[in-house]
Amino acid sequence: MSSKEPDGKKPLQKLMDNPWLLLVLGIVIPTLSYTVWGWIELWLVPPAALP
Repeated sequence: MSSKEPDGKKPLQKLMDNPWLLLVLGIVIPTLSYTVWGWIELWLVPPAALP
């Protein structure tokens, strides 16, 4: 084993073992992606023709 991994866990496994981090990522990533998607959709909507 290397000196970086005293408990035998790889860095990615340590990251994925943190439930709070997974909770935050599960909320932040969809929120940001849907927000950006909404902004793009609003930007692409053609202006309405007034009667």
